[in-house]
Amino acid sequence: MTRHLDEELNKLNNTLLKMASLTEEAIYKSIEALKNKDTKLAMSVIEDDKRIDRLELIIDEMVVDLLALYQPMAIDLRFIMIGMKINAELERIADLSVNISQRVIEIGDRPMLKPIKEIIQMSEIARRMVKDSIDAFVNHDKKLAKEVILSDPEANEFRNSIQKKLIYDFFVKDGKTAPQAVPLLLVVRHLERICDHATNISEDIIYIIQAKFVKHRRIQRNSKE
Repeated sequence: MTRHLDEELNKLNNTLLKMASLTEEAIYKSIEALKNKDTKLAMSVIEDDKRIDRLELIIDEMVVDLLALYQPMAIDLRFIMIGMKINAELERIADLSVNISQRVIEIGDRPMLKPIKEIIQMSEIARRMVKDSIDAFVNHDKKLAKEVILSDPEANEFRNSIQKKLIYDFFVKDGKTAPQAVPLLLVVRHLERICDHATNISEDIIYIIQAKFVKHRRIQRNSKE
């Protein structure tokens, strides 16, 4: 029984890693589409999301089967339950990548507004947070998971700064440019939500390792937890 459980847990782990890989690819492509105003690439992100949706359902079914057939305990149970949560977080990140791609299509051939530089910087923070959260999951790296959580305030500061600039420059000063600014405002929101989901994944990883919830708790850089 234990050997079969280990085999099934390994399958779940590998399937989650496949989900993570597809999600990282979706983020990368959506950001590249934004940088280059590449509507063709943006469309491919939207189309490929069907694969991610199917994989999400497969992982959910694997979790239900594991719980029903093996009645796991302790760290195995934590891994399975948190694996289901991470699956949901990854699917939402992929959906947000689709949303960014849809904004790229909305922008089309119109000139990109000046704050695009800061938005690309924020997108790199989002990509790094997702990559690091996945690496922390693969390696059971509590320290790296903590670094992701500590990066979230930086992402929030970027969001606030970019939003203020977009609203003041393209709504208050010159309302005629508002239609061009709206898709970028939404992109900033999508990126911030991606960072939130990466943070959630990292909090879940710490729970797998320590059996301790860190959600809603203030984590400090020099903390030993």
